[in-house]
Amino acid sequence: MNLLRFLRHPIDVGLGISREDMASAKQNQTLEAGQRAPDFKLQELSGGQWTLKELLPGGPVLLTFFKVSCPTCQLTLPYLERIYKSLADGRARMFAISQDDAEATREFHKEFGITMPTLLDSARQNYPASNAYGLTNVPSMFLIERDGTISWSLVGFSKKDIEKLGGILGVNSFRPGENVPEWKGG
Repeated sequence: MNLLRFLRHPIDVGLGISREDMASAKQNQTLEAGQRAPDFKLQELSGGQWTLKELLPGGPVLLTFFKVSCPTCQLTLPYLERIYKSLADGRARMFAISQDDAEATREFHKEFGITMPTLLDSARQNYPASNAYGLTNVPSMFLIERDGTISWSLVGFSKKDIEKLGGILGVNSFRPGENVPEWKGG
């Protein structure tokens, strides 16, 4: 057997991945600023359900998709929590969207001090919101205006882009003199 054959053609080694699945995965593109945000209906960690359509009348909404095992998410969410706490006046709403189950998400929130409302994008339902937004990596963030248009988006962590988000929302993203990495991929 030729080992290179297996590396070049993972479909041929019985991994259960069809050529069609591989093609559609490659076509998945994360939504960007200027595009329309798809609606969703997700369970909230604390109970109840939300749709994007229900969230938008209250003003712009920042959605942050994350996974508890993601090191970049572990870096990013505490900074976003600061922004969340600065938005108590209702200028915008923030929701984290976890790709994990409720128990793991609660543990993550406890460990990293996250109090922002969190929705659950269920693996059992094949991550409907994540797929609708074309996610390939986390964290992925989207600022959605009242009309449903994405006005800002980011995949991974970029100090410059998080500062830009803070400027849009009228808050400081980082403390003066704080040691913050410039960039970290998702």
